[in-house]
Amino acid sequence: MRWRGGRQSSNVEDYRGRSGRLGGGMKFGGGAIVALIAAYFLGVDPRLLLGLFSSVDSVQTEPAPPGGVQQTGAPDDELAQFISVVLADTEDTWGALLAQGGAQYVQPKLVLFEDQVRSACGVAGASAGPFYCPADQKLYIDLSFYRELRDKFQAPGDFAQAYVVAHEVGHHVQTLLGTSDQVHARREQVGEAEANALSVRQELQADCYAGIWAHHADRSRQILEQGDLEEALGAASAVGDDTIQRRSRGTVVPESFTHGTAEQRQRWFRRGLEQGTLETCDTFGARTL
Repeated sequence: MRWRGGRQSSNVEDYRGRSGRLGGGMKFGGGAIVALIAAYFLGVDPRLLLGLFSSVDSVQTEPAPPGGVQQTGAPDDELAQFISVVLADTEDTWGALLAQGGAQYVQPKLVLFEDQVRSACGVAGASAGPFYCPADQKLYIDLSFYRELRDKFQAPGDFAQAYVVAHEVGHHVQTLLGTSDQVHARREQVGEAEANALSVRQELQADCYAGIWAHHADRSRQILEQGDLEEALGAASAVGDDTIQRRSRGTVVPESFTHGTAEQRQRWFRRGLEQGTLETCDTFGARTL
Protein backbone atom coordinates (compact mmCIF):
# COMPACT_ATOMS: atom_id res chain seq x y z
CA MET A 1 0.00 0.00 0.00
CA ARG A 2 1.31 3.44 -0.93
CA TRP A 3 1.04 5.46 2.24
CA ARG A 4 4.35 7.17 2.95
CA GLY A 5 4.10 10.92 2.77
CA GLY A 6 0.35 10.83 3.33
CA ARG A 7 -1.40 13.14 5.75
CA GLN A 8 -1.55 11.85 9.31
CA SER A 9 -4.77 12.23 11.25
CA SER A 10 -5.00 14.62 14.18
CA ASN A 11 -7.55 12.25 15.78
CA VAL A 12 -5.11 9.66 17.13
CA GLU A 13 -4.84 9.39 20.92
CA ASP A 14 -1.75 7.44 21.90
CA TYR A 15 -1.79 5.97 25.40
CA ARG A 16 0.77 3.24 24.85
CA GLY A 17 3.27 2.88 27.64
CA ARG A 18 1.06 5.03 29.85
CA SER A 19 -1.74 2.64 30.71
CA GLY A 20 -0.37 1.14 33.88
CA ARG A 21 -3.44 2.51 35.60
CA LEU A 22 -6.88 2.97 34.14
CA GLY A 23 -7.69 6.09 36.06
CA GLY A 24 -10.48 6.86 38.52
CA GLY A 25 -14.16 7.51 38.01
CA MET A 26 -15.07 3.98 36.98
CA LYS A 27 -15.36 0.70 38.80
CA PHE A 28 -15.03 -2.48 36.81
CA GLY A 29 -14.71 -6.21 37.15
CA GLY A 30 -14.13 -9.21 34.93
CA GLY A 31 -17.58 -8.94 33.39
CA ALA A 32 -16.83 -5.70 31.60
CA ILE A 33 -13.75 -7.17 29.97
CA VAL A 34 -15.65 -10.30 28.97
CA ALA A 35 -18.41 -8.12 27.54
CA LEU A 36 -16.09 -6.29 25.18
CA ILE A 37 -14.38 -9.49 24.07
CA ALA A 38 -17.78 -11.01 23.35
CA ALA A 39 -18.87 -7.87 21.55
CA TYR A 40 -15.87 -8.06 19.21
CA PHE A 41 -16.07 -11.76 18.39
CA LEU A 42 -19.85 -12.16 18.53
CA GLY A 43 -20.95 -8.94 16.90
CA VAL A 44 -23.01 -7.76 19.86
CA ASP A 45 -23.46 -4.13 20.82
CA PRO A 46 -21.16 -3.84 23.89
CA ARG A 47 -23.66 -1.51 25.57
CA LEU A 48 -26.16 -4.34 25.67
CA LEU A 49 -23.73 -6.82 27.20
CA LEU A 50 -22.42 -4.32 29.72
CA GLY A 51 -25.97 -3.78 30.90
CA LEU A 52 -26.12 -7.47 31.76
CA PHE A 53 -22.93 -7.25 33.80
CA SER A 54 -23.56 -3.93 35.53
CA SER A 55 -25.36 -5.35 38.55
CA VAL A 56 -22.47 -7.73 39.21
CA ASP A 57 -19.48 -5.56 38.47
CA SER A 58 -20.81 -2.05 39.21
CA VAL A 59 -19.77 -0.90 35.77
CA GLN A 60 -20.44 2.77 35.16
CA THR A 61 -20.43 3.38 31.43
CA GLU A 62 -20.35 7.14 31.33
CA PRO A 63 -17.82 8.47 28.80
CA ALA A 64 -14.37 8.73 30.28
CA PRO A 65 -10.88 8.85 28.79
CA PRO A 66 -8.55 5.87 29.08
CA GLY A 67 -6.10 5.92 31.95
CA GLY A 68 -2.61 7.22 31.67
CA VAL A 69 -1.31 10.30 29.96
CA GLN A 70 -2.00 11.01 26.32
CA GLN A 71 0.94 11.56 24.02
CA THR A 72 0.32 14.55 21.80
CA GLY A 73 1.55 15.00 18.25
CA ALA A 74 2.14 12.42 15.57
CA PRO A 75 3.26 8.91 16.67
CA ASP A 76 6.98 8.33 16.26
CA ASP A 77 6.89 4.62 15.30
CA GLU A 78 6.21 3.38 11.79
CA LEU A 79 3.18 1.16 12.43
CA ALA A 80 1.36 3.87 14.38
CA GLN A 81 2.21 6.39 11.68
CA PHE A 82 0.77 4.00 9.10
CA ILE A 83 -2.46 3.63 11.08
CA SER A 84 -2.66 7.41 11.41
CA VAL A 85 -2.32 7.83 7.63
CA VAL A 86 -5.01 5.21 7.00
CA LEU A 87 -7.34 6.95 9.45
CA ALA A 88 -6.71 10.29 7.72
CA ASP A 89 -7.51 8.68 4.38
CA THR A 90 -10.83 7.37 5.71
CA GLU A 91 -11.59 10.87 6.95
CA ASP A 92 -11.03 12.32 3.51
CA THR A 93 -13.01 9.59 1.77
CA TRP A 94 -16.06 9.49 4.03
CA GLY A 95 -16.13 13.27 4.46
CA ALA A 96 -16.48 13.67 0.70
CA LEU A 97 -18.94 10.81 0.26
CA LEU A 98 -21.35 11.91 2.99
CA ALA A 99 -21.15 15.52 1.85
CA GLN A 100 -22.42 14.41 -1.55
CA GLY A 101 -25.56 13.18 0.18
CA GLY A 102 -25.94 16.31 2.26
CA ALA A 103 -24.66 14.73 5.47
CA GLN A 104 -21.74 15.69 7.67
CA TYR A 105 -19.02 13.23 8.54
CA VAL A 106 -18.06 13.50 12.20
CA GLN A 107 -14.52 12.18 12.45
CA PRO A 108 -13.98 9.44 15.05
CA LYS A 109 -11.02 9.30 17.39
CA LEU A 110 -8.63 6.34 17.29
CA VAL A 111 -7.09 5.25 20.58
CA LEU A 112 -3.81 3.30 20.61
CA PHE A 113 -3.34 1.35 23.82
CA GLU A 114 -1.37 -1.49 25.38
CA ASP A 115 -2.71 -4.34 27.50
CA GLN A 116 -5.91 -2.72 28.74
CA VAL A 117 -8.10 0.29 28.02
CA ARG A 118 -11.21 1.94 29.39
CA SER A 119 -13.83 3.17 26.94
CA ALA A 120 -17.34 4.50 27.32
CA CYS A 121 -18.44 0.93 26.54
CA GLY A 122 -16.40 -0.58 29.36
CA VAL A 123 -12.96 -2.04 29.94
CA ALA A 124 -11.16 -4.24 27.41
CA GLY A 125 -7.88 -6.11 27.33
CA ALA A 126 -5.70 -6.59 24.28
CA SER A 127 -7.35 -9.98 23.68
CA ALA A 128 -10.55 -8.18 22.75
CA GLY A 129 -8.98 -7.14 19.46
CA PRO A 130 -9.73 -3.84 17.73
CA PHE A 131 -13.22 -2.51 18.46
CA TYR A 132 -15.45 0.48 17.91
CA CYS A 133 -17.43 1.98 20.79
CA PRO A 134 -20.55 3.82 19.58
CA ALA A 135 -21.02 5.47 22.98
CA ASP A 136 -17.90 7.63 22.56
CA GLN A 137 -17.45 7.21 18.79
CA LYS A 138 -13.88 5.98 19.15
CA LEU A 139 -11.88 3.15 17.63
CA TYR A 140 -9.59 1.22 19.99
CA ILE A 141 -6.56 -0.76 18.81
CA ASP A 142 -3.73 -2.53 20.60
CA LEU A 143 -1.20 -2.78 17.78
CA SER A 144 -0.10 -6.20 19.01
CA PHE A 145 -3.26 -7.46 17.30
CA TYR A 146 -1.51 -7.09 13.98
CA ARG A 147 1.17 -9.54 15.10
CA GLU A 148 -1.65 -11.97 15.91
CA LEU A 149 -3.21 -11.32 12.53
CA ARG A 150 0.06 -12.14 10.82
CA ASP A 151 1.27 -15.07 12.92
CA LYS A 152 -1.87 -16.74 14.27
CA PHE A 153 -4.35 -15.93 11.52
CA GLN A 154 -1.83 -16.08 8.65
CA ALA A 155 -3.02 -12.74 7.26
CA PRO A 156 0.08 -10.55 6.85
CA GLY A 157 0.52 -7.30 4.98
CA ASP A 158 -0.08 -3.59 5.44
CA PHE A 159 -3.34 -3.62 3.50
CA ALA A 160 -4.66 -6.35 5.78
CA GLN A 161 -3.96 -3.93 8.63
CA ALA A 162 -5.66 -1.10 6.76
CA TYR A 163 -8.72 -3.31 6.19
CA VAL A 164 -9.11 -3.75 9.96
CA VAL A 165 -9.14 0.03 10.53
CA ALA A 166 -11.49 0.61 7.60
CA HIS A 167 -13.91 -2.03 8.92
CA GLU A 168 -14.10 -0.34 12.33
CA VAL A 169 -14.56 3.03 10.60
CA GLY A 170 -17.40 1.34 8.73
CA HIS A 171 -19.13 0.77 12.06
CA HIS A 172 -18.70 4.47 12.79
CA VAL A 173 -20.39 5.32 9.49
CA GLN A 174 -23.24 3.00 10.48
CA THR A 175 -23.56 4.93 13.74
CA LEU A 176 -23.68 8.28 11.95
CA LEU A 177 -26.28 7.03 9.47
CA GLY A 178 -28.49 5.59 12.22
CA THR A 179 -28.03 1.99 11.12
CA SER A 180 -26.46 0.85 14.38
CA ASP A 181 -29.32 2.19 16.50
CA GLN A 182 -31.88 0.56 14.21
CA VAL A 183 -30.13 -2.80 14.42
CA HIS A 184 -29.76 -2.50 18.19
CA ALA A 185 -33.47 -1.71 18.61
CA ARG A 186 -34.50 -4.58 16.36
CA ARG A 187 -32.22 -7.05 18.12
CA GLU A 188 -34.01 -6.35 21.39
CA GLN A 189 -37.31 -7.37 19.82
CA VAL A 190 -36.37 -10.70 18.28
CA GLY A 191 -35.00 -14.07 19.27
CA GLU A 192 -31.38 -15.13 19.30
CA ALA A 193 -31.33 -16.59 15.79
CA GLU A 194 -32.72 -13.46 14.16
CA ALA A 195 -30.52 -11.24 16.33
CA ASN A 196 -27.47 -13.17 15.10
CA ALA A 197 -28.65 -12.80 11.51
CA LEU A 198 -28.96 -9.03 11.97
CA SER A 199 -25.43 -8.89 13.36
CA VAL A 200 -24.13 -10.75 10.32
CA ARG A 201 -25.73 -8.21 7.99
CA GLN A 202 -24.33 -5.32 10.03
CA GLU A 203 -20.81 -6.77 9.99
CA LEU A 204 -20.90 -7.55 6.28
CA GLN A 205 -22.02 -4.00 5.60
CA ALA A 206 -19.00 -2.72 7.57
CA ASP A 207 -16.82 -4.95 5.37
CA CYS A 208 -18.47 -3.46 2.29
CA TYR A 209 -17.91 0.05 3.64
CA ALA A 210 -14.23 -0.83 4.06
CA GLY A 211 -14.27 -1.73 0.38
CA ILE A 212 -15.90 1.61 -0.47
CA TRP A 213 -13.05 3.41 1.27
CA ALA A 214 -10.47 1.42 -0.70
CA HIS A 215 -12.33 2.10 -3.96
CA HIS A 216 -12.33 5.87 -3.57
CA ALA A 217 -8.92 6.13 -1.92
CA ASP A 218 -7.35 4.26 -4.82
CA ARG A 219 -9.18 6.29 -7.46
CA SER A 220 -8.16 9.57 -5.81
CA ARG A 221 -4.72 8.73 -4.45
CA GLN A 222 -3.64 5.46 -6.12
CA ILE A 223 -2.91 3.72 -2.83
CA LEU A 224 -3.13 0.10 -4.02
CA GLU A 225 -0.07 -1.92 -4.95
CA GLN A 226 0.22 -5.42 -6.34
CA GLY A 227 -0.88 -7.96 -3.74
CA ASP A 228 -2.87 -5.51 -1.61
CA LEU A 229 -6.26 -6.93 -2.58
CA GLU A 230 -5.10 -10.43 -1.69
CA GLU A 231 -3.91 -9.16 1.71
CA ALA A 232 -7.31 -7.63 2.51
CA LEU A 233 -9.17 -10.71 1.32
CA GLY A 234 -6.89 -12.87 3.42
CA ALA A 235 -7.71 -10.83 6.52
CA ALA A 236 -11.44 -10.95 5.75
CA SER A 237 -11.24 -14.72 5.38
CA ALA A 238 -9.22 -15.11 8.59
CA VAL A 239 -11.94 -13.43 10.68
CA GLY A 240 -14.88 -15.26 9.12
CA ASP A 241 -17.10 -17.05 11.62
CA ASP A 242 -16.52 -20.43 10.02
CA THR A 243 -12.74 -19.93 10.01
CA ILE A 244 -12.65 -18.84 13.67
CA GLN A 245 -14.99 -21.62 14.84
CA ARG A 246 -13.10 -24.28 12.93
CA ARG A 247 -9.83 -23.08 14.46
CA SER A 248 -11.12 -22.68 18.01
CA ARG A 249 -13.57 -25.55 18.42
CA GLY A 250 -13.02 -27.82 15.42
CA THR A 251 -16.64 -27.60 14.29
CA VAL A 252 -18.79 -24.98 12.58
CA VAL A 253 -22.21 -23.93 13.92
CA PRO A 254 -23.84 -21.70 11.26
CA GLU A 255 -26.78 -20.65 13.44
CA SER A 256 -24.33 -19.01 15.85
CA PHE A 257 -22.64 -16.89 13.16
CA THR A 258 -22.58 -13.17 13.93
CA HIS A 259 -20.02 -11.80 11.45
CA GLY A 260 -20.46 -13.92 8.34
CA THR A 261 -18.45 -16.65 6.69
CA ALA A 262 -15.01 -16.12 5.21
CA GLU A 263 -16.51 -16.22 1.73
CA GLN A 264 -19.23 -13.69 2.61
CA ARG A 265 -16.80 -11.27 4.18
CA GLN A 266 -14.52 -11.44 1.18
CA ARG A 267 -17.42 -11.02 -1.24
CA TRP A 268 -18.89 -7.93 0.44
CA PHE A 269 -15.50 -6.26 0.80
CA ARG A 270 -14.83 -6.88 -2.89
CA ARG A 271 -18.29 -5.61 -3.77
CA GLY A 272 -17.64 -2.29 -2.04
CA LEU A 273 -14.20 -2.09 -3.61
CA GLU A 274 -15.49 -2.70 -7.12
CA GLN A 275 -18.60 -0.48 -7.06
CA GLY A 276 -17.90 2.14 -4.39
CA THR A 277 -21.46 3.22 -3.55
CA LEU A 278 -23.50 3.08 -0.36
CA GLU A 279 -26.37 1.48 -2.29
CA THR A 280 -24.04 -1.39 -3.18
CA CYS A 281 -23.68 -2.19 0.52
CA ASP A 282 -27.36 -2.70 1.39
CA THR A 283 -26.84 -5.99 3.14
CA PHE A 284 -30.14 -5.58 4.97
CA GLY A 285 -32.08 -5.56 1.71
CA ALA A 286 -30.10 -8.36 0.09
CA ARG A 287 -31.93 -11.64 -0.41
CA THR A 288 -28.73 -13.61 -0.21
CA LEU A 289 -25.48 -12.71 1.50
